[in-house]
Amino acid sequence: MAHDPLTASTTLCLAGPAGHGKSLLVRRLHEEPGDALSGKLGTTTSRLHTPRRRWLAIDARHESELLREIVGGGIEAPVALVVVDVRGAAAAQVGGLLAFLRLLGVRDTVVAVNRMDLVDWREDAYTLASAALVAAIAPLGLRSCVIVPVSAGTGANVRVRAGASWWTGPTLVDALDALPASAPRVGGPLRLPVDDVLADGERRIAVGRVLSGTVAAGHDVLILPGNRLAQVAGLAGSEGPRASATIGEQASVALAPGAVVERGDLLCSPDAPPKLTSVFDADVRWLGRGELSTGSALTVLIGAREVHARVASIHHVLDASGGHRPASAVRDGDVARLTVRCDAPVAVDDAKTLAAAGRFLLVEDGEVAGAGAIDASGYPDQRRTRPASGEVVPVLHQISALQRGARTGHKGAVIWLTGLSGAGKSTLAIALERRLFDLGWNVYTLDGDNVRTGLNADLGFKPEDRQENLRRVGEVAALFADAGLICVTAFISPYRDERTRARAAAGSRPFIEVWVRSPLEECERRDPKGLYKRARSGALKDFTGIDSPYEPPDAADLVIDTQQEGIEACTRKLLDFVVERCRNAPG
Repeated sequence: MAHDPLTASTTLCLAGPAGHGKSLLVRRLHEEPGDALSGKLGTTTSRLHTPRRRWLAIDARHESELLREIVGGGIEAPVALVVVDVRGAAAAQVGGLLAFLRLLGVRDTVVAVNRMDLVDWREDAYTLASAALVAAIAPLGLRSCVIVPVSAGTGANVRVRAGASWWTGPTLVDALDALPASAPRVGGPLRLPVDDVLADGERRIAVGRVLSGTVAAGHDVLILPGNRLAQVAGLAGSEGPRASATIGEQASVALAPGAVVERGDLLCSPDAPPKLTSVFDADVRWLGRGELSTGSALTVLIGAREVHARVASIHHVLDASGGHRPASAVRDGDVARLTVRCDAPVAVDDAKTLAAAGRFLLVEDGEVAGAGAIDASGYPDQRRTRPASGEVVPVLHQISALQRGARTGHKGAVIWLTGLSGAGKSTLAIALERRLFDLGWNVYTLDGDNVRTGLNADLGFKPEDRQENLRRVGEVAALFADAGLICVTAFISPYRDERTRARAAAGSRPFIEVWVRSPLEECERRDPKGLYKRARSGALKDFTGIDSPYEPPDAADLVIDTQQEGIEACTRKLLDFVVERCRNAPG
């Protein structure tokens, strides 16, 4: 069935610099005033009718409140009505705001150049303001943008053509009615953030708004971040029991007895879940106090889940022309590409794939301080793998670690070398292997390229493959250590989560994390495999240090600076450290 724009409301977001007349203009748009639906946190939501369309108009006093409504309400594909004063159109400010609203799903916009009556409806005043706005908005690639002169004070050119004979374009209402209608999104994988949990005997009822897909009685759901499966026992809405709930609907989902669910969890489709990750890239609009820089603390609100985070890196800031410029800090009103590192894993979708579920708010002292659109495409899913069968029973060896150590003269251990490509990890690993072998120790090195010729020959270089590559290496290294050998590994292993997982795999065996440190500029100068050159040319995507981050260890067991010291000094330092740790490690 074809979509009729009269059968459903389109969200109309009022935006623009403060004091330019938004609230008065939206009142002029109403044929009958006084039909506001709600008013909270400086935001008024009302029903608005034009001859061809129905609208849900959101008039927020501040941009932060508008972002709360769009992101917190899971609004997709809204239309932006931007209101500017003809006497100071603030084109750069409007361009920055629309650049970010586009990331949140805005494709169509109407700009009302207001207060034309205060300049006597002079055509040159409108032309000057319009030209500046066109220059700021054109690079954004919006589907449609119409600029209309109006007077909210007199109502001229809002619903009825008036004001100046030179204007032959539409009224504001005509421009809104002429925008292309968007069909409502249907289907997709289930995404239901849990805003509240109610108790009903042994059952738990998860309350939330469906952002994507459909939930119905009998469905299986995956609960993240706990990675638990549960079955839906039934649903209830504001009018009692119901068969199902779909996009945009509020629902109370009763789970089968025994299910564990908490506020901030996400109910999702088991066969199409989001990623679980503690690090992701994001395009962020910052409205908080002070500047953001690398290491700045953040509070991130994704759905109903609030986690502490920090800025891992700043990639670039959007400039006034629509391009990118490098920056060391993000100022109030900037739109910047950041890498965000959370203190705990969060379930995320890419905003380009699933807009309503791929966005988040930044909170500062309980107030919205910005918002972000997520791009986790370069990061692996951190959900823990489960055994293929519940009948897995590990074999208990009859040889103790003490007996193995008595024969070899040392404890089994994992020596995990991490650092940028070109820092010298492989060189140090092979040198350490030679020195330990000459001491009579049992030692073997696992190197990145070597394991990909055999053990991991089936893996590519997608984020999931890279994660699996390191997971396998961590498990194999743990087996070597359990056998009483010293296993030296040389892998970039850029994320702390991966290195933490490798440490956990080693269990009680000594795990020595060694940060082989060298500045990016020096590693790129060395470029032993030509990878940096390929990455700079665009031939190699998601290369660590260039367009993918490296997270230095917070507390490495040993730091070796290969820029400051030669290979011989670095090898001696590493050898001495390993010998001391593995001879004296508790058994």
